[in-house]
Amino acid sequence: MRAPQLIGIVLIAFGAFVLVRGFSFTTKEKVVDLGSIEATADERHPIPPWGGAVIGAVGLALIVTGARRRA
Repeated sequence: MRAPQLIGIVLIAFGAFVLVRGFSFTTKEKVVDLGSIEATADERHPIPPWGGAVIGAVGLALIVTGARRRA
């Protein structure tokens, strides 16, 4: 199995996971910085369901183009 096809399978699986369960990631944002006093907050960034569909479509495209190149 070639690399584009393997990456495509992983993307399809991740896209399906995002569609079914949802996925979000967090980042730390600096809120206040006053000399030696610093406050941070965790900000949550969810991936919308349409993002999972796009990720899955890109994975499918990688599988199709990988199969066409091989034939």
